[in-house]
Amino acid sequence: MAQGRPKQLPDASGRFGRYGGRYVPETLIPALDEITAAYAAAKKDKAFQKQFRDLLKDFVGRPTPLTFAARLSDKYKRRIWLKREDLNHTGAHKINNAIGQGLLALKLKKQRIIAETGAGQHGVATATACALLGLKCHVYMGTEDMRRQAPNVFRMRLLGAEVIGVNSGTHTLKDAVNEALRDWVTNVESTHYILGSALGPHPFPMMVRDFQSVIGREARAQILKAEGRLPDVLLACVGGGSNSIGLFHPFMKDKSVRFIGAEAGGRGNALGEHAARFSGGSFGVFQGMASYVLQNEDGQVMGTHSVSAGLDYASIGPEHAWMRDTKRAEYLRCSDERALAGLHLLAESEGIIPALESSHAIGILDEVAAKTRKGAIIIVNISGRGDKDVAEVARFEGVKL
Repeated sequence: MAQGRPKQLPDASGRFGRYGGRYVPETLIPALDEITAAYAAAKKDKAFQKQFRDLLKDFVGRPTPLTFAARLSDKYKRRIWLKREDLNHTGAHKINNAIGQGLLALKLKKQRIIAETGAGQHGVATATACALLGLKCHVYMGTEDMRRQAPNVFRMRLLGAEVIGVNSGTHTLKDAVNEALRDWVTNVESTHYILGSALGPHPFPMMVRDFQSVIGREARAQILKAEGRLPDVLLACVGGGSNSIGLFHPFMKDKSVRFIGAEAGGRGNALGEHAARFSGGSFGVFQGMASYVLQNEDGQVMGTHSVSAGLDYASIGPEHAWMRDTKRAEYLRCSDERALAGLHLLAESEGIIPALESSHAIGILDEVAAKTRKGAIIIVNISGRGDKDVAEVARFEGVKL
């Protein structure tokens, strides 16, 4: 375990060790400086913080429950608790950040919002926040993800958002981010980019982490009340990394608590067959930040694959990269097959159908349990509900609806 932690992460330049920073066109630097200053002021603004907390409570429905998984606990001989982000309004953790950044956009006097989305949950959350706050919303989404997540595309449109299909590259999340960044460069004076995960140029990794840390703060208080002590393990899926960093961050100083992230192991070990950055990637710069990137020897970013649209991304948030290198967190692969088995397991054992993203965390429970003693307390973040994935799971498994 790493001993200690710098007093401030990220540092003043937006870096977590060698990761993070800003690698963007010069035209975006003033906007990033403006966001950084506005967010620093918002953190000290009691009225802003109260409005954010009130909306999380009254609109989103927080706090979300910490549910004891009795049958899973019996199966693995560990005490397994589920942090129920699937019960948020819109069905996932993404709404926490969308509300926070929507309020920040109002402070910035930006009336037009752009966002990217993979599984559609961030797009739905952003469209929801924009409808609530009276903001115009444009969401970029790869056309392959639009096919996989058609119900979420319709939900965004119902909420008044314009969904813009992206046909370049692999037609997935990384391509949607590229198009959103191009839009922002062109329309930076009028537009705020609500980036959906804890990645991209500074201050987004820090800001998204902070808005999502409500997950870990609640879980910490809830487990202390329920068990009288801290958990042994926190387990969450990791795409860009917002749900996991939101769970992990409030426990950062608790060295007895292990952090384990589940990456998308896809359908094979070759580049292009998975989205496991730590077992197949290397240090590089991608979409505004330095982190681990799935790239070839020439530095060309490679395609990725996952049964889960939300984990199908070629890089990972810089704080996760720092935690992996310092051994504060461990990251394991979960294949498509094991993720689908995890979805069935949670549905049949506990009556909860998780999103395919969250199913990756359930899919490695046997491996995580083997790394702990009997009776250990494990909190699993159920980052989203599986309604959006039912048709895609049926197609993947050859079931005709």
